[in-house]
Amino acid sequence: MQRLIHTYNRLLANVDETFIRYLYPLIDWNNRLIVIKGARGVGKTTMLLQHIKKAFPDVKKALYASLDNIWFTTNTLIDLAEYHYTHGGTHLFLDEIHRYQGWQREIKNIYDSYPDLHVVITGSSLLKLEESIIADLSRRHRQYTLNGMSFREYLQLEDVASLPPLSLQDILDKHVEIAVQITSKTKVLQHFEEYVHHGFYPFYREDEEGFEDRLQQIIDTIIESEIPAVSDIKYDSVYKAKRLLGILAQQSPYTLNIAALSNTLQVSRENVLKLLDLMDKSALVRKLYSHSGGMKMLVKPEKILFDNSNIMFALSNHADAGTMRETLFASQLNVGHQLYMPQQGDFVVDDAFTFEVGGRGKGYKQIRNLENSYVVQDEIELGIDNKIPLWLFGCLY
Repeated sequence: MQRLIHTYNRLLANVDETFIRYLYPLIDWNNRLIVIKGARGVGKTTMLLQHIKKAFPDVKKALYASLDNIWFTTNTLIDLAEYHYTHGGTHLFLDEIHRYQGWQREIKNIYDSYPDLHVVITGSSLLKLEESIIADLSRRHRQYTLNGMSFREYLQLEDVASLPPLSLQDILDKHVEIAVQITSKTKVLQHFEEYVHHGFYPFYREDEEGFEDRLQQIIDTIIESEIPAVSDIKYDSVYKAKRLLGILAQQSPYTLNIAALSNTLQVSRENVLKLLDLMDKSALVRKLYSHSGGMKMLVKPEKILFDNSNIMFALSNHADAGTMRETLFASQLNVGHQLYMPQQGDFVVDDAFTFEVGGRGKGYKQIRNLENSYVVQDEIELGIDNKIPLWLFGCLY
């Protein structure tokens, strides 16, 4: 136990408090059981340690532990809770919870047996967490999802600009005024290009040259370990998910043709749909459904994008520009908004606004005569009328 506590104190002493993720102030830390989901590398561990440092003058009241620590090979979560509780502890912060077999049952027992103990758990295996939470903890916990960094956060982390989050309505109504204020002080296009390649995951700062290799390792872990662990798909079919990602990276924004994909990959139609669903849940790709909804919406998505542009560039040096732009737009609107694929344009957002996304020369042709419609243009600093710069949507959270 002392080694576990020493690790906790060492991590706490070295945590950087200068950059705080957008989700931190949105969490009600008073809840007795909090679940924080998020893809690998988005900053969950740092956020937990920052909270301990901010909220606990007496750090002995809290205890942080990663469940991949060797201590848990001979000890249980119940052992940890009992020790911490009987030594005056009030809060447990448990990282990488999915690495502990049977954690659902023990967390439930801790929740029921220690009514004064607050527990925060995080996990990077989104597939395992989703499956377990639905089964055992649905009525007990408060759940949050930490997404990767927005462009606004990237500018803050790089000490380029400190900007408040913008609302979508502010961007639509006042984008020229807002963009003028920002671009008068910051060369945003240069930084936006850097963000597109490596800015979604905070760990890029640890080794920028090795960033894509590390991201490739994360993708491999999800495909080779996590997807097989939660599905009945045979390994050879799961392995073809890598090829599927490569195909998507080099296509124009991919309007889904299940039959063609099934034929190309030599995988059944059912398994193609399962793979896409699992990759969506594990934050590798994003499924877009028709705005018309209905039962069809429950069966087949209309378009597949990547979860974020960093994954695209890690998979291919020839990523399609159109796919990249739509991926960027969707990743920035993913927090707090609902996206669908309309009959005209590229996206419908919140059942209210239609967007067509493209490069500098993109016009209104596809969305002409649609109310509340906007063109989102890449490679421009300032927009005009209903033409809005793509980078500005990176300031939403």
